[in-house]
Amino acid sequence: MITLMSWNVNGIRAVVKKGFEGFLKEHKPDVLGLQEIKINDAARAQEKFDFAAYNEYWHPAERSGYSGTATLSKLEPISIGRGFSLPGQSTTIGDKEGRLQTFEFDKFYFLNAYFPNANHELTRLGFKEEFNKKFLQHVKKLEKKKPVVACGDFNVAHQEIDLARPKDNIGNPGFTKEERDWADKLVKHGLIDTFRHLHPDKVQYSWWSYRNFVRERNIGWRIDYFFASKELMSCVKKAFILDQVLGSDHCPVGIQLDI
Repeated sequence: MITLMSWNVNGIRAVVKKGFEGFLKEHKPDVLGLQEIKINDAARAQEKFDFAAYNEYWHPAERSGYSGTATLSKLEPISIGRGFSLPGQSTTIGDKEGRLQTFEFDKFYFLNAYFPNANHELTRLGFKEEFNKKFLQHVKKLEKKKPVVACGDFNVAHQEIDLARPKDNIGNPGFTKEERDWADKLVKHGLIDTFRHLHPDKVQYSWWSYRNFVRERNIGWRIDYFFASKELMSCVKKAFILDQVLGSDHCPVGIQLDI
């Protein structure tokens, strides 16, 4: 059994100070995709992170202290791609904000993604729609060779069940028609929302605002996902949200694969 997990840590330095290494020891993910690491290579060289037993793969944004992804893995990948580059390509294509990593393993591709936030007044909705388009094209290319597991902060609540106050948030960032329509498109392509597939009626969230004690009141959104190609779904034995784990405004999500 392989445990795959994803967590938007909202700053790797901040979450390390809040017990991240203890989280690794307790939950023991085989592969963990991190988003919003907010650290570049130069700053990371000044830190003394100790992620024992894990290989580290970092993809920071060009802008210091912003965005970025990283993946910790006990499994040795066959090849790696950064941005919209295919695994094995040496260049990073179309990803100055460090938003996508692709890992080729024996039986599947693992994608760690941090999707853009449309922002207040939807100032980055166009940028997000372009990223969405390229992401799906990337998935289609990969699936010609083997199935895909795509995880990360997708920055969209797909259905009304995925946020506490849907009527109040219609048209807001993360719950616009454009973003939700794209999530529909992803599913129509054949990627399955593993959590919703196994828990069709379960109300559970993965992100809460820092404002007004909304986490304590569980006024949240489910915007962190694991999508998997149809042919992998028979291997997905568990999909979970660790909403009791603190350290970020997001919590970890994951799946277990019998593969």
